[in-house]
Amino acid sequence: MSDTLLIDLHVQYIRNLGNNKDDLSYHMTAHRLINGVYWGLTALCIMKHKEALDAQETIEYVMSCWDDEAGAFGPHPRHDAHILSTLSAIQILATHDALARLNATRVVDFVLNLQQPSGVFAGDAFGETDTRFLYCAVSALSLLGALDRLDRERTVSYLASCRNFDGGFGRVAGAESHAAQVWVCTAALAILDRLDVVDVPTLGWWLAERQLPNGGLNGRPEKLEDVCYSHWVLSSMAILNKLTWIDSSALTRFILSAQDPEGGGIADRPGDMADIFHTCFGVAGLSLLGYPGLDDLDPVYCMPASLIERMGLKTGWKALPRREG
Repeated sequence: MSDTLLIDLHVQYIRNLGNNKDDLSYHMTAHRLINGVYWGLTALCIMKHKEALDAQETIEYVMSCWDDEAGAFGPHPRHDAHILSTLSAIQILATHDALARLNATRVVDFVLNLQQPSGVFAGDAFGETDTRFLYCAVSALSLLGALDRLDRERTVSYLASCRNFDGGFGRVAGAESHAAQVWVCTAALAILDRLDVVDVPTLGWWLAERQLPNGGLNGRPEKLEDVCYSHWVLSSMAILNKLTWIDSSALTRFILSAQDPEGGGIADRPGDMADIFHTCFGVAGLSLLGYPGLDDLDPVYCMPASLIERMGLKTGWKALPRREG
């Protein structure tokens, strides 16, 4: 187990993922490949190695995922458009200063047409609803400078209906609180400048109680620790300015213990196989914890903080101070 972040190894791990197109696993994960590109690019940016993925090749891949019938992006070429893959496409293009490549008018219309009468958003034309999709809509519209087109009152009203007695938020109104859903709801409210909807002290304690004796965080009571909650929980706490309620040293040790010291990448927990999802969110968590040598992550957009600030979208979140290496 390493007690330091193996940056060079993780950079190589991410670079190699795109070279395995003949592997069965590549084709079995086609339904989320564009999300994987976003996760890899974001991790590289935070580790200060954005150049490890060829920018032009990345942009062209994103554009090949365009679904012209829907006016948005699918997860892979010739796949149907979905709001999850559309947000990833926007995030990737924004990171590479290439938003001009997309048809923003059609994308905005695609997003707005997914809002349901209750205020929640569907993910695509098939109608599944989830607060994840609501966040994707709010984030996408914000990044495209089109929040003025959103029915804010209806959107905020639905988010408020998802708030539970423990301060958390669920997948839909009436669903149990879950750390990932807490983040999407809290981040959406931050973008909409409506954090007054959040019961900050109660939610802050609920999030702090996600830390287990081994330092890791879980998503809800009585569940196992998982590195990905280093993002979901910490980003929510950063938005609420409650990061000091976490034992940062213990969580840092847990994330580092889940690294693959041979092939690179970070797993959900020590001893499991590394993947790009947990690599991204492990690095994101370390950034918010002030780990030395990393760039700042914006916890509201889960993108490089410097980029969000240049776009004029920074909100009032606070990470822990960056420690010296």
